[in-house]
Amino acid sequence: MPAPSATMPRIAQSGSPELVRIAASAADKDDAIRQVGQLLVAAGCVAPGYEDSMVRREAVANTFLGAGVAIPHGLGEDKGLVRHDGIAILQLREGVEWNPGQTAHLVVGIAANSDSHIAILRRLTRLIQDEARIAHLIATDDAEAIARALHEDGAPSAETVPAEDYAEVERWTLDYPSGLHARPASAWVEAARGLSARLRVRNGAETADPRSLVSLLQLGLKAGDTIVFSADERAALDTFVKTVRRLTAREKEDAARAAAKASAPVRGWKPSGEAKAIAGVAASPGLAIGRVHILAPAELVVPDEPVDLVAGGAALEDALTRTRAQMKVLIDDTTRRLGAGEAAIFKAQADLLDDTDLITLTCQLMVEGHGVAWSWDQAVGRIAGQLSALGNPVLAARAADLHDVGRRVLAAMDPALAAGSLSDLPEEPCVLIASDLSPSDTATLDTSRVAGVATALGGPTSHSAILARTLGLPSIVAGGAQLLGLEPGACVIVDGDSGRVWLDPTPQDLESARQWIVDIAQKRAAEAAERSRPAITTDGHEIAVAANVNRPDQVEFALVQGGEGVGLMRTEFLFLERGQSPSEDEQEAIYRAMIEALGPRPLIVRALDIGGDKQVPHLDLPREENPFLGVRGARLLLRRPDLLEPQLRALYRAARAGGDLSIMFPMITSAWELIRLREACEAIRIELDAPVVPIGIMIEVPAAAVQAKALAAHADFFSIGTNDLTQYALAIDRQNPDLAAEADSLHPAVLRLIAMTVEGAKAHGRWVGVCGGIAGDPFGAALLVGLGVSELSMTPRDIPAVKARIRAADKASLEALARRALEMEGAAQVRALDGEAA
Repeated sequence: MPAPSATMPRIAQSGSPELVRIAASAADKDDAIRQVGQLLVAAGCVAPGYEDSMVRREAVANTFLGAGVAIPHGLGEDKGLVRHDGIAILQLREGVEWNPGQTAHLVVGIAANSDSHIAILRRLTRLIQDEARIAHLIATDDAEAIARALHEDGAPSAETVPAEDYAEVERWTLDYPSGLHARPASAWVEAARGLSARLRVRNGAETADPRSLVSLLQLGLKAGDTIVFSADERAALDTFVKTVRRLTAREKEDAARAAAKASAPVRGWKPSGEAKAIAGVAASPGLAIGRVHILAPAELVVPDEPVDLVAGGAALEDALTRTRAQMKVLIDDTTRRLGAGEAAIFKAQADLLDDTDLITLTCQLMVEGHGVAWSWDQAVGRIAGQLSALGNPVLAARAADLHDVGRRVLAAMDPALAAGSLSDLPEEPCVLIASDLSPSDTATLDTSRVAGVATALGGPTSHSAILARTLGLPSIVAGGAQLLGLEPGACVIVDGDSGRVWLDPTPQDLESARQWIVDIAQKRAAEAAERSRPAITTDGHEIAVAANVNRPDQVEFALVQGGEGVGLMRTEFLFLERGQSPSEDEQEAIYRAMIEALGPRPLIVRALDIGGDKQVPHLDLPREENPFLGVRGARLLLRRPDLLEPQLRALYRAARAGGDLSIMFPMITSAWELIRLREACEAIRIELDAPVVPIGIMIEVPAAAVQAKALAAHADFFSIGTNDLTQYALAIDRQNPDLAAEADSLHPAVLRLIAMTVEGAKAHGRWVGVCGGIAGDPFGAALLVGLGVSELSMTPRDIPAVKARIRAADKASLEALARRALEMEGAAQVRALDGEAA
């Protein structure tokens, strides 16, 4: 074993010796860990065998800290091998691959029986944020300089010593009217992460790493601020700045739209006279009258339960992975229901889960000896507090988003930390006033006791606003602190259309508002009263109307809304919402519950549709450059019998209990795929002695629409997924907020593909349904009926209005409308036809 030498000074400080080996080399990661472990053994810090413990720890937890620094240490169960605290450092100028994409240049081996080394590790986490100093330490011949770096009080902060710009510099005056808020900042982060060069954003003495969303937002950049961008490569800087400037037009357009909306006359209901109001932002339409109920912020107590760094690191990574999967589900669901523009905010929130500042601070606190959940909660709280303190209401709202993401991760760590805080609502319907509402709070609201919602913070694209719209609760957001100062019990009117809370309404105002509510309710009631009636045109043509659901407990509401069955059960949610694949028995129980909930009504179950924007971490699928054009849907099922066969067995086992079950396969592009899948179905059906069930396919790609006649020879029915069909036909990523307005399923090209599908199906007497977004749009549904579609499946709340629209028209007029739509130049011209089918 090597002994201390001139290049390995033994520096005793506070009883903790440090050893440094300059210009070392290592064959691989294990060799580097063993070398640094042997330094600790030679110094007498640990007993022989401790280096083996360090290697074993690395096998269960990654100790790469970042910026070329790794901190290997032994397993907690081997603390008995530690004789006294010590740090050993291996300088690897050529580096060694620690993990794919990670190269370690400074390997800091740690031996500890107590917490005395924590201060050094805290300094190290600060040190890795100073890229220039880390680069110097990797190249230096001065072992003392490396040792001193672990004893100095961290790297100089931006508050005291401004960071130097990189060699290539460009100045720019921020011209985003709303400043740098989360949505453009997320675009900056994405652009920066796509570049290999080092980048820096500076505003005066404050600097930020543009790869960190939190770091950028902490700059608090406002319109008119002069920013210095710098990089160590000119091409990279030009590319990044080009992205930054390209966002200006959209930001100005959004600001102009918001300003026009703010200055527009109050639409909808208005009180008489000069009534007082608190103006916020409209979040969910409708009018609500109620007495004020202030929701006190819930005090979430996160216990501090220390664990060793291996267990803590594994728990944090597991929680982050599962939360990322949940966020992907939320992004996809929001895009499907509300569009990519609305979903963009969730993408920005998901980026927070990869933020280095947030994760580094959490790890720092864990290194200090705190529990993983407590450390995460503290890190979220500190950074969110910094954002709130900047005085920018947009950033304050993003702090609320950070809190929400933080709670999601806490819930993933411990379900007990997901408890809601709504327990003392009054019996009579109230207007709920809160600083902000988390999605879990909003989702659990009792709509019989809450008439409307107004929050001081938040935004119209927040989770809470979206859920309020789903629940049908009139709501406003961003009403400011004065909302929280309202007198509990005072009568107010919430107008979710104009974004106002009207105060001290007069008796005449209350009577007027009540009549307004009655009029709107009557219109909806007229539709609701007829929702159980079939959708039959005035000339006797009937259309089946079903619901899109994911779980058995959603069936009852779908039926109440007038659903005549389930036209799409998305089984991927059984995999996305959990950390492991459901067993065959678990799947059968869910499918059987769906059948029982529906009784004799039809149930169409879509086989596992994974890939594209729906990724399941625990399936260990290969990473693809363009997953939308990769192994997804049927392609994945054919390659993974371990996923296909248990699901088919569960479905056929459930079918033996009765019901009207059909199986539908996603992303079919060629007949041979369907033939092979049908063969798999038939083999399992015969084995289980199960009944024959219809086998259908999704029409989601232009190839399937063009080949509809050939596919209809092997499929019992078609269901068109207009969201994906639009994406592939128009070459527009449906997750791209910049193109959201152009990704319109009523584009004539998409409508022509639908018409081709219907024509191809007729050749073999097959029926065609639509389960995509436009099926739930009354005008879109009218066009689909005119194109020859015979079944529509949609979000349950859309059913009454769609049925009413179909019942108000005759088939011939809808066919004429569809023919006109096919001749239009674009989606806008098609939508201009709205009203002609009414």
